[in-house]
Amino acid sequence: MVAITVKNIPEEIYERLKQRAKFNHRSINNELIAMIERSVLPQPLDVNAWLEKARLLRESTAHYVATAEEITRWKNEGRE
Repeated sequence: MVAITVKNIPEEIYERLKQRAKFNHRSINNELIAMIERSVLPQPLDVNAWLEKARLLRESTAHYVATAEEITRWKNEGRE
């Protein structure tokens, strides 16, 4: 296997990495490997899970109807 050395890691990032590794019951090295794998390897898409999330979101927001005036106001508020 290849070894990589990472230099000049800010203390705050290192501490957060340690916390994350502890939470996931991994060493810091294995946590970094897991993070790199998620970043560079394609993740399988669970279409049924996404569809279920969309269905639940639609159900939870079905009772709300935004008027054209509200949408215009929200857009304008974000531009101020």
